[in-house]
Parts: sequence; structure tokens; C-alpha cells
Amino acid sequence: MEFFNLHTHKFTNQSNVLELVNQYPWEFDATIPYYSIGIHPWFIVEERLESDFEILESKLKEPICIAIGECGLDKRIEVPMELQVLVFEKQLLLAQQYQKPVVIHCVAAFQELIETIKKLKITVPILIHGFSKSEQLAKQLLENGFYISFGKYLLLNKELDAVFKSVPNNRFFLETDTVEEGIEAVYELAAKYKGISVEEMQNLVNSNFLEVFKIEL
Repeated sequence: MEFFNLHTHKFTNQSNVLELVNQYPWEFDATIPYYSIGIHPWFIVEERLESDFEILESKLKEPICIAIGECGLDKRIEVPMELQVLVFEKQLLLAQQYQKPVVIHCVAAFQELIETIKKLKITVPILIHGFSKSEQLAKQLLENGFYISFGKYLLLNKELDAVFKSVPNNRFFLETDTVEEGIEAVYELAAKYKGISVEEMQNLVNSNFLEVFKIEL
């Protein structure tokens, strides 16, 4: 594995890239080799939750499902927070049961996120995807044991370089999410910000991958 893409919605099937493709239970694609699966707060449909959770749990038993998510909390949508918390907590407990890392979507609800993880005593790795916030928030997340993934906003916002540089080398991942740029472009920029070569960046991410996902590739 030359490159690991922690979170993408588009499977590109490149031989040198391991992509953790985001999947949803209601539109599952069995042809994708490695994936995460979860119920995103944007797409919670109460009438469908029972079948969504049935599919979700069945996929968590498969070794090519290497994470749960993206899932989480979002205060800027109309889905009631009470329902979001219920769905999120159930997914966290499944992650703990099946020992899968969790890829998190969080908007304006980081304190609630931290409190929920603590309340449920979740010990599996928690990965905040698409980070775009302050160095102070990054520090708080790191202190609570989270990993932080950078991608789209690293490419779009030059001011995020200081935040990225402040994250220890053993606590970050890289991703593309929905951007057109390939994961190689994210690695190149990340390496530049850290003052290392792309090869050194590859070694760092590979080491973090092994630590979190416990898979030899």
C-alpha cells in the first residue's frame, strides 16, 4: 500500500491506493473491496432504521468492513438531535461489540461527541474525518484519544497548515472525501507542511493504519 485514503465516496480502484470507501446500508455495493458502513445523521429515516441496522450489523461481521461510519452528530440539520444521538449511540455500541474503528462526521457538536464517547466508555479508535477547525479543538480531541483526518479543507484552506502541523505524527490520517483531487495530492501537501518527503509521509500513515486497523497489507 503506497497510499491510504481514510474516507472517500468514490472508489477509484487504483492498485497503489487502499481506499476506505464510505457505504450506506440502503445502497450497499458488494464489489468494493474495503469499506466503512454507517448511518450518516443527514440520512436518518426513522421508518428505515430497523432494516438499516440489520444490514449494518451483518456487514460488520465481514473482514473487508474495516470501520463503522461515517456516523455522528450534526447541529445544522433538521433531524432532531435526540434521534441523532440515539442512532449514533447504537452505532458506537456496535463498533465496540465488533471492535471496529469509527469514522466520525461532526458539525457544531464536538462537546456532545466527546461526552457521548466517555459516557458509553468506547475504547475502539475514533477518527474525526474532514477536520477543518481550530488548533484548540484539535488539541482537545487529541487529549481525549481521538485521531484526526485531513483532506478537502487542507487543500482548500492554507490557514489549516498550522493546525495540521500541530497534530502528532502518530495521530493523523489523510483523505479525499468528495474532492476531485487524488489522495496523492493530499499526501504531497501534507508532506510539505510537515517538512518531510512523500515517502516519509507514506511510512507515517502506514504505521498509523496498522496501529488503528490492525491489518497487515
